[in-house]
Amino acid sequence: MVTIEFITKEDLEQFKQELFSELRRPGQKLHKTSEQKEWLKSYEVRKLLSISPGTLQSLRDTGTLKFSKVGGLMFYKYDDVAALIEGRNKSARH
Repeated sequence: MVTIEFITKEDLEQFKQELFSELRRPGQKLHKTSEQKEWLKSYEVRKLLSISPGTLQSLRDTGTLKFSKVGGLMFYKYDDVAALIEGRNKSARH
């Protein structure tokens, strides 16, 4: 049996507020070094962003963070993660 869940406008607004509060944490700026990997696994992204697995899932579901799936693993471009953090720092300053 398939379970269908409906997302309300209020659910999305609450998610947005939680996401922005997590993204506004100070000191979150990344600079790519020569030894930095181009692709990151989910646990690495969660550690860099200080987010839960559910929040990472939401970032994927909303298209906020692009990913590639290889087998059962999700991979994220380092530059996409850095851009997400940079965008967060810019929006936190305004």
